[in-house]
Amino acid sequence: MLLLVPPDTRPITLRFALELARAAGLDALAPPPAALNQLNQPGDYAALRDWLLSHIEEADTLIVSCEQLCLGGMIPARRVSDTLKQAREKLELLSQLKRLNPDLRIYAAGVIVRVAHDDDPFEEKPYYSEHGPALRTYSEAFDRFERQPNTVLLKTLEQARSALPQEILQDWLATRQRNHQLHLDLLDFCAAGILEHLCLTLDDTSEYGLAAHDRRALEKRTDELGLWSKVDIYPGADEVPLVLLARALQQKPLELYVRYSGVLGAAAELLYEDRPTGELLKAQARAARCRIVDTLSDADAVLAVNTPATRQAAEQPDFAMVDSAERHLPEFVDFIARCLERGKPVSLADIAYPNGAELRLMTLLKNIPLAELSGYSAWNTAGNSLGSAIAMAVVSRHIKDPKIWQKLLFERFVDDYLYQAKVRPELQRVLNADPFDLGNQLGEATLLLNQAMQAEATTFWQSFTTNTYNLNWHGSYLAWSRLFTGVFEFEMQRTIPS
Repeated sequence: MLLLVPPDTRPITLRFALELARAAGLDALAPPPAALNQLNQPGDYAALRDWLLSHIEEADTLIVSCEQLCLGGMIPARRVSDTLKQAREKLELLSQLKRLNPDLRIYAAGVIVRVAHDDDPFEEKPYYSEHGPALRTYSEAFDRFERQPNTVLLKTLEQARSALPQEILQDWLATRQRNHQLHLDLLDFCAAGILEHLCLTLDDTSEYGLAAHDRRALEKRTDELGLWSKVDIYPGADEVPLVLLARALQQKPLELYVRYSGVLGAAAELLYEDRPTGELLKAQARAARCRIVDTLSDADAVLAVNTPATRQAAEQPDFAMVDSAERHLPEFVDFIARCLERGKPVSLADIAYPNGAELRLMTLLKNIPLAELSGYSAWNTAGNSLGSAIAMAVVSRHIKDPKIWQKLLFERFVDDYLYQAKVRPELQRVLNADPFDLGNQLGEATLLLNQAMQAEATTFWQSFTTNTYNLNWHGSYLAWSRLFTGVFEFEMQRTIPS
């Protein structure tokens, strides 16, 4: 049995991860909803502890978010005032679980506290709406000075520090330090044999800043402990349950051949990561226990990666950095078609733009048998999409029921393409609402969402699959009072031959 303690309750981190595990034939369980966080409201640790203890004897694998276990969820972990002592007492539950079940394989994840790009008071500290820009300025100034101390950078740092109320800065830094210490504790748990594997990931990160500073400290400690065979530190967050599931499923690495959509794909710059695409991909693949190979003939599967020509852009179409002469999409699609024709499994990661599929690519894919793909992902950050597509490539080799797999694959297209790339931007335009807080517009948003998604999904289904199944669409709603997290309910029913 696999137990999943996710970073939060969004469909991609909870429901999709469970369904992916079950599609691979695993008996997978998650805690009751009351034990987990809802947006920025912390989960119930006592309920989570009791649930884990009640299932521990029958479990063989545990995938656990450190932030959910110790601080009530990935978002609450940035906001709650719990002390380090309180958080450490909760972390000790992992030691207790290992003692109760010595054969338990514990795969743990921790998220290095981000320096948010948006001034969001709901996912960050309430004061972030006012002080977010100054905190970001301080973060970058601090890291630049730490890397290359000199009088010019020192002056910049002092100016950035003086621009913030000291009580605000101290509180923000104390929260970061508490979480950082928990991640150091997790490394000690690895060294003690409590953890099978640990992923420490950077959420919405950048080249310079406090997150990069924390990453280097964690890498240094991993060096000291000699733990790199059991630890991965890289950009990511929400996709990690899927990545750890892929790792847990495999006895030996899946060998992947990577094909980029452009000649500069590996060097393409990303908006929410601290490294170029090729380095991010290598880290995501390693965490999922996959190995990149140089030739197609040596590969178990293909990872087709639609990258920007040189750099991601926030809005599409972008003809300066994304869809320019350094990238030839028709040939990329032809390559995918040839692989599928020859029976080579292909998983497609679309990272040309964050937060949804590239519309031009989807137009070119219209004659490709999408239901034959071994994975697809285009949601949120590049790390989220790459990790998800890699995980699906692994899980697709373990599928017991083709119907379940087709449902999971269609769900990704529904969310990442139909909703994130097509319907969500239109909803935001019509509502003229804050996408991070819909407030009293939630009802109107849900009504519009239902109307648009039913029409889009029904039409897309006709081109997605054969006549083996009919689509029964039940409806859509928003998991939280914001536009980025949709929930789409549908079933597939086998057609009856006439």
